[in-house]
Amino acid sequence: MPFYLKLLLSIVIIITATQIGRSFPSLGGIIATMPLTGSIVLVWFYADNPGNFRLMESFSKGSLWGALISVLFFVTVYLCFRRDFSLTATLTSGFSVWLVGALCYQFLLK
Repeated sequence: MPFYLKLLLSIVIIITATQIGRSFPSLGGIIATMPLTGSIVLVWFYADNPGNFRLMESFSKGSLWGALISVLFFVTVYLCFRRDFSLTATLTSGFSVWLVGALCYQFLLK
C-alpha cells in the first residue's frame, strides 16, 4: 500500500476523532482509542508482508500490552485534569507514567 495513502488515511482518522470530540468528547475519545488503528496496521502489515503471521502476532502482543500501559497514561491525565493541572503538566505527567510503564514492559521482556 503506498505510503501517502497510509498517511492520508491516518490523518483522516485523527481529524475525524478530533471533530467528533469537539461536540461529543467521550465519543471522540472512544474513536481515538478504538481498535480501528490497530486493524489498519494489521492490514498494512499483511499487504506488505503477506503470510508473515509472526509479525502480526508480535504486533498484536505489543498492542495488547501497549493498551494496558496506555491505561496508565489516561488515568494519570484524567487525575491531573481533575486537579486542574495545566495541559503541559498533565501531558508531561501522563507521558512520564506511560514511559515508566513501557520501560518496565521492555525490561520484563528480556
